[in-house]
Amino acid sequence: MPTAARTLVDQLIALGADVAFGVPGESYLAVLDALYDTPRLRFVTCRHEGGAAFAAEAHGKLTGRPGVLMVTRGPGVLNAAVGIHTAQQDETPLLVFVGLVPRHQRGRDAFQELDLGQAFGSICKWVHELDQPSRVPEVVSRAWTIARSGRPGPVMIGLPEDMLDEACESPLVPPTPHPRADVGSDTAAEVAFLLGSAARPLAIAGGSRWSEAAIDLLPQVLPGVPLVTGFRRQDLIDHRLPSFAGSLGLGADPALVARVAAADLVLAVGDRLDDPTTDGFTLFPPPGAGRRLVHVHPEPRELGRVFLPTISIAAEPEAFLRALPPIAGDRARSAWTAAARAGYVAWSATESVLDEVARGMREVLPDDAIVTNGAGNFTRPLQRSFAYRRPGRQLAPVGGSMGYGLPAALAAKLAHPDRVVVCVAGDGDLLMTAQELATMMLEGAAVVVLVVDNGVYGTIRTHQQRRYPGRPIGTTLSNPDFVTFAMSFGMQAERTTTAPDTVAALRRAVALDRPALVHLVTE
Repeated sequence: MPTAARTLVDQLIALGADVAFGVPGESYLAVLDALYDTPRLRFVTCRHEGGAAFAAEAHGKLTGRPGVLMVTRGPGVLNAAVGIHTAQQDETPLLVFVGLVPRHQRGRDAFQELDLGQAFGSICKWVHELDQPSRVPEVVSRAWTIARSGRPGPVMIGLPEDMLDEACESPLVPPTPHPRADVGSDTAAEVAFLLGSAARPLAIAGGSRWSEAAIDLLPQVLPGVPLVTGFRRQDLIDHRLPSFAGSLGLGADPALVARVAAADLVLAVGDRLDDPTTDGFTLFPPPGAGRRLVHVHPEPRELGRVFLPTISIAAEPEAFLRALPPIAGDRARSAWTAAARAGYVAWSATESVLDEVARGMREVLPDDAIVTNGAGNFTRPLQRSFAYRRPGRQLAPVGGSMGYGLPAALAAKLAHPDRVVVCVAGDGDLLMTAQELATMMLEGAAVVVLVVDNGVYGTIRTHQQRRYPGRPIGTTLSNPDFVTFAMSFGMQAERTTTAPDTVAALRRAVALDRPALVHLVTE
């Protein structure tokens, strides 16, 4: 008879899981043992739970299926909190399995005991501690559905150590059909009328519930409407489209922010209109100010949460766009869109070493390349000057967490071994999760890492200079020799100081088809 641990693994496979990231722990040894002879669910051993959580989140972001994270109790799951919070902020489906103390020790402050509900209830969609082996299939299936429904996010399941070895006779539960909402014809017609009568319409695409069909539909049903992406959702729109007008978020083009403010109708599809995308929740005026907002998001609770829409629609992007009839353009709107496009082209032509590197990367990388990054000032030229093309992907933390890029690149390369994956990291950013270089080598993931080394926590130094000029503190870094550091893991590595040399080094690194690092020393 199968054990609860065996049933848990089989249930995950039945739901479509193919990889789990984690750090092994004694509290869930039975699950690890069940994975031993189960090649259909690969376990990737990471070197820190934070890196494992980032990798699992990136897998969920890339595939649309819940990423799977397995960690032990207490310090293990607390180390993973940074990636769990990223999944919550980024609307990414994530399943977190946590080994717990035996049931008879609960409530005694046992070794590494932690109340998961109190610790993670504010950032997880659902926290549940299993105590009956018979409920394993039901609970895992429910968790899978909750993680990817509405506003996707993390779900946490606690696994008492003693329960995992007990017998489970319950049959597996088939996947629940993905819940969807239709858009009524009257609502679609009303939105089409508003778009057709607007002189200066603009559309913002964002969020995580986009299908390939929805991405293709967006420019087709909104011809002549400037298309803008939310913060770190740039891969939703091919930047070569004449209607693409740039991206909102931290470090956005001030002219683009002004253009959004000048639009007489804003259609937000999939994006929850978060703080970075809306310039600190200031981009939209109060109701009655003469500007209309149509907000489309799959989670009803996100509609009207901060801004009061003229029309709010609880639907996935694809369902909404399929219901919307094509919007006819006019000359005035064509001029509006052309001006928006010209603004983006001018902004992306900014001259700096990193902007030049970002544009050079575009020439080096194939259209389907996956580019990852964490957080820091080094990301701004990348967001500004690297042009995403379909089916290329961007994996970057909307929640702004440092250390994300390297584990995300690992997950991307394991999911798509045939595609080029490049991680762009700052010096402070990389050393948050640099130990995952060992995981990358163990797994044979041929990721190219570009380290931008300016010797400071650049974002914080920038804020210090603005608020307390001439008084920097705590932001100067002492870095290792990144070339020697990378080579100690067995990677190919070289150092550069100029943009042309960096682009040439990246070209060589991509051609190697093995793990490689380029160390760019810059101001």
